[in-house]
Amino acid sequence: MKKLVTLFMIMALAAITAKSALAGDTLADAKKKGVLVVGCKDSLPPFGYIDEKTRQIVGYDIDFVNAIAKKMGVKVELKPVTSASRMPQLQEGHIDIIAATMTKNAERAKVIDFSHTYFFTGQKFITKKGSVKTLKDLEGKKIGTAKGSTSEQNVKKAVPSATVLSFDDYPQAFLALQQGKVAAVTTDEAILAGILAKAPNKSQFEIPALQISDEPYGLGMRKGDTNFVNFVNKTILEMEKSGEAKAIFDRWFGPSTQFHLDRTFKITADK
Repeated sequence: MKKLVTLFMIMALAAITAKSALAGDTLADAKKKGVLVVGCKDSLPPFGYIDEKTRQIVGYDIDFVNAIAKKMGVKVELKPVTSASRMPQLQEGHIDIIAATMTKNAERAKVIDFSHTYFFTGQKFITKKGSVKTLKDLEGKKIGTAKGSTSEQNVKKAVPSATVLSFDDYPQAFLALQQGKVAAVTTDEAILAGILAKAPNKSQFEIPALQISDEPYGLGMRKGDTNFVNFVNKTILEMEKSGEAKAIFDRWFGPSTQFHLDRTFKITADK
């Protein structure tokens, strides 16, 4: 019996040690390698998508991590992730940081660490024009969203009678809406605006004024990776103070773009 207890204690200690080792010191490791590996979206304009001309992944999230990597003095390696795969990819050490429209919440914060908020939006819907005025119009209907997203949980609470169909990504969910397989697609308004702006038949759809949650985005890092988290937070605050954060926002969401939204959040509120 004592041998079993001792064996169990050794295994438990090994697991804790391995977990601590996995968190490591990304800041030091990335500087040593000269590369920061970033998990990002590659089909979700304007946050992360493949530019048709350059065939490179570009977007709001990409500009933010590029600025952080520049401050570190390293290059960026981009690895596409989905809403469902991004946290496992981080925990397993395949990526160093998540920059993929990731909402900060208490449940996720038990597993990974987040940066200060670098973007703020709210969850809404894309629907056929004129088909949805209130949430009652969605009762008993099929609603599309992405697997592993907070949108998936939020809409189940907001419209309990609806059937939620979860897709690998939001473009697939929007295709289902275009094909009449769902009555609406739900996620953060900024993502919906990006999807709708790219749609060839966008005049047939709209984003009704129905918000069901607030969605603050944070950059995700491994739990306990304190040096890296502090560095990223310091850099974000410096970007806000210098105007670099606003310049990135204006590039992708300003008045001169098709994605214009109000920049209402304050990064410093997370301090």
